[in-house]
Amino acid sequence: MELHDVWFVLIAVLWTGYFFLEGFDFGVGVLTRLLARDRAEKRVLINTIGPVWDGNEVWLLTAGGATFAAFPEWYATLFSGFYLPLLAILICLIVRGVAFEYRAKRPEENWQRNWETAIFWTSLVPAFLWGVAFGNIVRGVKLDADFEYVGTLGDLLNPYALLGGLVTLTLFTLHGTVFTALKTVGEIRERARKLALKVGLAAAVLALVFLLWTQVESGDGTSLVASGVAVASLVAALGANQAGREGWAFTLSGVTIVAAVAMLFLTLFPNVMPSTLDPAWSLTVTNASSSPYTLKIMTWLAVLATPLVLLYQGWTYWVFRKRIGTQHIADPVH
Repeated sequence: MELHDVWFVLIAVLWTGYFFLEGFDFGVGVLTRLLARDRAEKRVLINTIGPVWDGNEVWLLTAGGATFAAFPEWYATLFSGFYLPLLAILICLIVRGVAFEYRAKRPEENWQRNWETAIFWTSLVPAFLWGVAFGNIVRGVKLDADFEYVGTLGDLLNPYALLGGLVTLTLFTLHGTVFTALKTVGEIRERARKLALKVGLAAAVLALVFLLWTQVESGDGTSLVASGVAVASLVAALGANQAGREGWAFTLSGVTIVAAVAMLFLTLFPNVMPSTLDPAWSLTVTNASSSPYTLKIMTWLAVLATPLVLLYQGWTYWVFRKRIGTQHIADPVH
């Protein structure tokens, strides 16, 4: 296997890790409007992800940095062609981080309610737009002979990509719902389990249609296996949720996301961005990659740094592993 193939796999792993981790905290952000009934319950939801949301975003920064270094042509085309959607995601992530930090700085009702509204929308919009973006990457976009995107914003809002956005939104919301059931106690935990079934059924229908559409258009045997794993694990997650096995439900919903992302990258390879104008104009792991020497240096850096990052993040989750509830909220006003 060539180094550019290795780095395609590594970038796929980074995006998978990002969607697995950031997926549930996007979902929890959406639940601040769908599940929480009062200020105390909103605080409980926010506190479940408070210690980890910023660490989860490190995976996005690493994925973007790795793409820039390993596949500069892919990075340039992606970030120029998808400028407006990616800018919208970036703004949402900035506002979301500010909202987490500033929401409790003042006790006024309007102040806290406005920041809570910001958390909801800046969780929902990226959860949707990431699916739109990856739907377009896999389906292909209008690239010319110079590997430049020559389409419009309207071209990116095609039915396949919009369906992909609904799939990621519902899957992330399900992931956040079972995470909430895993991390909380009391009435909010029971309501989260009930809501997980409803969201899960909607996600199952949307995901099945999206996976079948992808398989019919450009899938093969390996992507079919990944699609099957995604569907089976989603069904199993709903079953575990109904049985009150929150740990298994969360693990299996995570497997669903991992398998779905794997399916997308398996469908994409060896392209990194197909051209719908002419297959010869598609960006591939070969024509979009950096030099072998650059990739070799990056590989050694990844080997040294990755275990440290994983150990630190694993330690963070271990420290903040206990369940919380409204009884742990000392002052529901702030």
